[in-house]
Amino acid sequence: MRQILPNGLTVLVRENRAAPVVALQAWVAVGSADETESELGLAHLHEHMLFKGTTRRGPGEIARAVEAAGGDINAWTSFDQTVYHLVLASRFFETGLDILGDAVTDAVFDADELKREIEVVVEEIRRAEDSPSRRVSRDLFSLAFERHPYQRPVLGSETSVRAFTRDGILAFYRRHYRPEQMILAIVGDISPEAAFAAAARSPLGQLPRSTTSNPPTRIAEPPQLAPRACIRTGDVREAHLSLAWHGPALLDKDVAALDLLTVLLGQGESSRLNLVMRRELALVNDVHAMSYTPRDPGLMIASASLPPAKWRAAMAELLAQIYRLRNEEVSGDELAVAKRLIESDAVYQRETVQGQARQLGFYEQVAGGEAFEELYYDRIARATPADLRRVAEQTFLANGLSAVLLLPNDAEVTSEAELLTVAAEAEQRAREIPRSQSTPSTRPTLPRVNVIGRADTSPWHRETLPGGATLLVKQDRAVPLVALRAAWQGGLRAESDANNGAHELLARTLIRGTRTLSADAAARAMDNMAGSFSGQSGRNSFGMRAEFLSRHTEEGFGLFADFLLEPALPAAELERERHLQLEEIRSKDDNPAGVAFDLFARTMFTAHPNRLDALGTVDSLARISDESLRQLLSKRYPASALTLSIVGDIEIDQARTFAAARFGTHSQRVSPLNVAAEPAQTAPRESVQHLQREQAHLVLGYRGLSLADPRRFALEVLSAALGGQGGRLFVQLRDRQSLAYSVSSFSVEGIDPGYFAVYMGTAPSKVPEALAGIRNQLAALTDTTITPAELDRARLHLIGAQAIGLQKVSARAGVAALDDCYGLGYDASTHYAEHVGAVTAVDILNIAQTILVSNHEVLALVTP
Repeated sequence: MRQILPNGLTVLVRENRAAPVVALQAWVAVGSADETESELGLAHLHEHMLFKGTTRRGPGEIARAVEAAGGDINAWTSFDQTVYHLVLASRFFETGLDILGDAVTDAVFDADELKREIEVVVEEIRRAEDSPSRRVSRDLFSLAFERHPYQRPVLGSETSVRAFTRDGILAFYRRHYRPEQMILAIVGDISPEAAFAAAARSPLGQLPRSTTSNPPTRIAEPPQLAPRACIRTGDVREAHLSLAWHGPALLDKDVAALDLLTVLLGQGESSRLNLVMRRELALVNDVHAMSYTPRDPGLMIASASLPPAKWRAAMAELLAQIYRLRNEEVSGDELAVAKRLIESDAVYQRETVQGQARQLGFYEQVAGGEAFEELYYDRIARATPADLRRVAEQTFLANGLSAVLLLPNDAEVTSEAELLTVAAEAEQRAREIPRSQSTPSTRPTLPRVNVIGRADTSPWHRETLPGGATLLVKQDRAVPLVALRAAWQGGLRAESDANNGAHELLARTLIRGTRTLSADAAARAMDNMAGSFSGQSGRNSFGMRAEFLSRHTEEGFGLFADFLLEPALPAAELERERHLQLEEIRSKDDNPAGVAFDLFARTMFTAHPNRLDALGTVDSLARISDESLRQLLSKRYPASALTLSIVGDIEIDQARTFAAARFGTHSQRVSPLNVAAEPAQTAPRESVQHLQREQAHLVLGYRGLSLADPRRFALEVLSAALGGQGGRLFVQLRDRQSLAYSVSSFSVEGIDPGYFAVYMGTAPSKVPEALAGIRNQLAALTDTTITPAELDRARLHLIGAQAIGLQKVSARAGVAALDDCYGLGYDASTHYAEHVGAVTAVDILNIAQTILVSNHEVLALVTP
């Protein structure tokens, strides 16, 4: 439902009673592409400043108020819009609406706060510099667009951001933040009548209409007349290659066809790029394609990460696969699968209220209204192989190519001319391929899925199958999806130095074929039902997850069971997955935050398997054979010891019949794990690893608790009091001292004791100050009790976050399966609010004094 208020604000409301939560999003029609040359990065910095205080709420109070209502608030800035989003318990709807409106309409833009936030944004820019994929994306847009403002990075530069003043931000706000340029999207457990009335009373509804109109103008991008190339080097382990061609804007009639091209090219298990480049030829570690179709004409992008020595062959093959679409019509079957994948993506987005609010806001602001969705999916349904070839011919022009390659510093020196030579040779080969037509589809045309959005009221069903397996079923028809989760105790906890990485390798290989299906046939089967299947290996468990549209329930359940009970585990697939896993190990330094956590685990744990990396090591992976994986699966993970959870649009009796037929006839005992106990820690530990990056990354922590320890709820509340945007770490170290863009705390429990830790990414020069600040905040928790307001905020935030996180059927299936597998009970999550709500300030003081002991401190630091 849609209303335009007297001040010009557009309000969109969708009632959804599936969960007791509501999402609020304020969409403002201004992004980085609307900045002037002197405002580079100002839209993004302005977004940050709206959380730094209003006339009624001081710095940090906005986030604290939201978290005290069980919610989360954040924002993002893109080329075309800035979006402020909030999700919280529906009983606090009007509170959330007031907070969101207050932030957007009455920010004070304090000069001192601006100075501090500039430092935070500078840290965010440095963080982006440490991400190879973000560096390549920035360079790609800068190369492809010569005049249009899409060429400029949303974050700006350190120089441009440091030059901003309060007067400049105020001028930007007054120019762009007008109610007629805003959309308020409301989705969730609220009636439309109540939502519209509250919106009219809110600060957004009361914001005066602007008396002037000054729509921003953008320079159009001229046609590209020759291919372009850019080569960068850096301290990276993998090479990164991105190719782009100019594409249409969102409203163009050919967007649907271009989306279908990118899906069948580089999205899904059976996509051409995945099957050929990643699996058959082993040229890349990862590859994907996407169409970026914003307000103005965008880009079609194909990207890959790969071993540096293979970049020439990879680029040639990537271009060959793309140019092939100009000469050959895709098959009817391939097109049918792409259509199903796009349709399913829309269904998955509607699982959460925040996903639906994002759809509403985007369609209204960029496409002119929700009616565009129906038009878009009608075009998807009507698209033919001839349409796709026509769009490929007009999009994938040799002169329209932009290519960016990021190589390690020590890689063989090459030139941009060599990239252009590879591109020219690929174009010449493509011109020699004769044109051909497609074969008709053999797959039936299916109607669009209807998303119901009803409340979930059915109880859990639990039973023990004849062989001993545990079955959990919950019917939920809110969305036409079915989620499955199979779980056993095991995973990393069942590994040693000798077989480290075996479970991750087994999880990856499980879906690479069955007794009756080859690996490629299995990939096509998964995509044909618009499904997602994957093996799962964690610190405490091993298993599999699946999710698919409910109209494919019978075939989806059959494939799930075949992967678990009759996996092929062929030697060729094992070698392929081993190679990819080894490439991940070699490229780990490209994620310095991940390196810091790995270093922390090795420093914290000296005997327990928690010290191990889930990927394993080069040496341990070399020792793992296909036979050892078969033995591991058959002896450690029989069907009789399985916990199977099924949630979604399925009849309970149907689920019971499926489960009993495939998992109910096996009976096998499993010997208990012999897990090495971790010795007591008697002195602080510290490890430092050097990486040449813009930021330093530190993890400081202590030995934690197990899942069975009732004190873990107090430790979670302690972590929530520290973390979040309203917590002590964020307010004191980020907001007030500008030490970091990201700072957070974690309480990680397992079957055996885990850890409590604080993470921060900061400038190397700020590490001593950051460590002192973290230690001061932790010490304060051991001295005195937290305030009643802090306690309420932390408890309500945890309770609200759980409700928000359990909207998806896959989340509920996973939580129930793991809780039951670990001995907590399938319904443990339903008692979570009760346990958290019972935590007192004294409980937190006691657990702080128990856990946060200086002699038990562990520090891992990754720094230049």
